[in-house]
Amino acid sequence: MSKRDYYEILEVEQTATDQEIKSSYRRLALKYHPDRNPGVKTAEDQFKEAAEAYAVLADTDKRHLYDRFGHAGLGAAATGGAGFDPSVFTGFEDILGGLGDIFGRSESGGRRRSGGSRGADLRYDLEISFEESAQGTETSIQIPRQEACDTCKGSGAAAGSKPKACPQCQGRGQLRYQQGFFAVARTCGNCGGTGRFVGTPCNTCRGAGRVQKSRKITVKIPPGIATDQRLRLSGEGEGGVGGAPGGDLYVVVHVQPHEFFHRDGNDLFCQVPVAFPTAALGGSVLIPTLKGEEPFTVPEGTQSGSVFKLRGKGMPDVGGRGQGDLLVTVVINTPSKLSREQKKLIEQLAASLPEHDASPTPRGEQNDRGIFDRVRDIFG
Repeated sequence: MSKRDYYEILEVEQTATDQEIKSSYRRLALKYHPDRNPGVKTAEDQFKEAAEAYAVLADTDKRHLYDRFGHAGLGAAATGGAGFDPSVFTGFEDILGGLGDIFGRSESGGRRRSGGSRGADLRYDLEISFEESAQGTETSIQIPRQEACDTCKGSGAAAGSKPKACPQCQGRGQLRYQQGFFAVARTCGNCGGTGRFVGTPCNTCRGAGRVQKSRKITVKIPPGIATDQRLRLSGEGEGGVGGAPGGDLYVVVHVQPHEFFHRDGNDLFCQVPVAFPTAALGGSVLIPTLKGEEPFTVPEGTQSGSVFKLRGKGMPDVGGRGQGDLLVTVVINTPSKLSREQKKLIEQLAASLPEHDASPTPRGEQNDRGIFDRVRDIFG
């Protein structure tokens, strides 16, 4: 039976680059890997065929011979014999958790080392106030987690004894099975992949090497942090197994909304009521900021809805790169109750203005309790 063209097997053109060949092989290896197709002979054959094609086309010299003479120019390499090197699988750890594991190899191409496993990462959702996000704060949180057992120091073995190599995998942490010209390695179920076996388990942790504890941890919140940003506390996750390092703790921050300010990026937005005489004639008003009230001069003839930018009065950047701006929208404060004399004066003003200036406009209701009173309540 004649052999299929290697380019056809890998579904690439003869002009394909090395990266295109590699990418296509990875895709096919993932699709036809025996672990994903247990007992399917056709998938196993296609997996072997793709590996053989890649072993040739990934090698510059072999590819040159193949392009000139076809399968006849490769000799044993064309049949998966001496020319086939299973190390072509090494380094593709993103395929089924690592195709390198099929041959019992590590990421660097050497033998896997059995032993402890790194602790799991943990997540904690923390809610803070708007003011705390602006100024930064320090708080303590309580984290339940698995930690190394103090009695056995994480070994899992009782006093006077120590873990031994797992008798089922001989300490490798894996069981290897031969399938044709390649080997498949699976995690040892007896030791969970650690390669260690505890004959006399610790009474405290019952051989697990870890116990459940609740730990109080201090978290520093930097100024300017925003909702859904997270802080990574290295090593504060669950403890590792067999002396391996612990995982990390990720604190996800949730900021409570503010009564007055709205945040967009590092900029803050707010609305400030301005009396009609001040808007018409110009004058000074107090603008609430994150650090208290500041005077601001309203230009003569300011219209309701006008926006003024106060540079550097917004939220601090969480990375320490400056500060955002405060954008203030002016809302003309129309009085809801007028005396007879005040009404007469306004009527006289209206009569003296051009017709388009005197035309009626909708009047929004104003809260009798001033906005600055509420802001003072917020900021103390």
